[in-house]
Amino acid sequence: MHSQAPETTTVGSYPVPMWLRSFSTKDNLRDAILVVFKTQENAGLDLLVDGELYRWNINHAETNGMIDYFIGPMSGIRTSLTRKELNAYRSQKGMAYRSEPAGIVVDKLGPGNLNLLKDYEFVRQLSRTPLKFTITSPYMLARVLSNDYYGEFSELVLAIADVLADQLVGIDAEVVQIDEANLTGHPEDAAIAAEGINRAFEHVRGRKAVHLCFGNYGGQTVQQGTYDALIGFINSLSADHVVLEMARRPKTDEKMLREIKPEIGVGLGVIDIKDNQVESPDIIAQRIESAAKICGQERIHYVHPDCGMWMLPRSVADEKIRALVKGRDLFAGRTTNSL
Repeated sequence: MHSQAPETTTVGSYPVPMWLRSFSTKDNLRDAILVVFKTQENAGLDLLVDGELYRWNINHAETNGMIDYFIGPMSGIRTSLTRKELNAYRSQKGMAYRSEPAGIVVDKLGPGNLNLLKDYEFVRQLSRTPLKFTITSPYMLARVLSNDYYGEFSELVLAIADVLADQLVGIDAEVVQIDEANLTGHPEDAAIAAEGINRAFEHVRGRKAVHLCFGNYGGQTVQQGTYDALIGFINSLSADHVVLEMARRPKTDEKMLREIKPEIGVGLGVIDIKDNQVESPDIIAQRIESAAKICGQERIHYVHPDCGMWMLPRSVADEKIRALVKGRDLFAGRTTNSL
């Protein structure tokens, strides 16, 4: 029996129901979010996510709102580019996975029509269970923009961070999570990425989480690298815990867990979202046990999938979160009550 079992959650996105894809009204959106919440509640998750369904846009389905939802409404950004501007963007190192930028920065950044508090209040009323609210990191957003205004890339990162920091005022979610899926392939940018994240967290009063992964595009890893190169970055974060892709990573990556400073807890990825096979509770329990032997079981605050689940079929995503709870309960030595 483990006296202090980690809580269960997911990372953020969830598969978009077909009826919402086909008929995207506010009523259908509300119903879809209710389904996502109820599915998680029935599975027995401790900390819910809204599935980010209100961020989904058929015109930008590939990023499921992780990028364009934030960039599109901001002032100072033009989202239509000339051929010359597109060619300049494509020549940037490390941007081969995205053929076009989300926009070009042409003036001082401002929030424009972005209103994260309004969206949070819309979903908060739909469940009484503790809730996580997610945003994309300033560094990752800066990486998908062409910059024709700020003198240095670092200035752009911090300008985005300032916009996001103001947007998070009033959001009282139990956990606010910042997602970073680009730095893993560019550890040389660790200092500015961390500064941007810490600045974005400035007004957050709840628990602060940073999600790190190596990207997912149709089941493919986007960034190449290892966690060893990111220890300094992780330890410089003003975060309560880090949310790590681990199930898909090489077993050797696990050893980095002991290097994370004691003030920062661990969110452990134990579900592979790049694979449609549903893990058994035994496998999940073994993954938790293996990490606990390295960093100490008390350091593992949450267990969760590696990344967002929006690219999975709904039936697979639903089964995977049920398996997640059963595996955590098996590790904890208790019987699950999941439906």
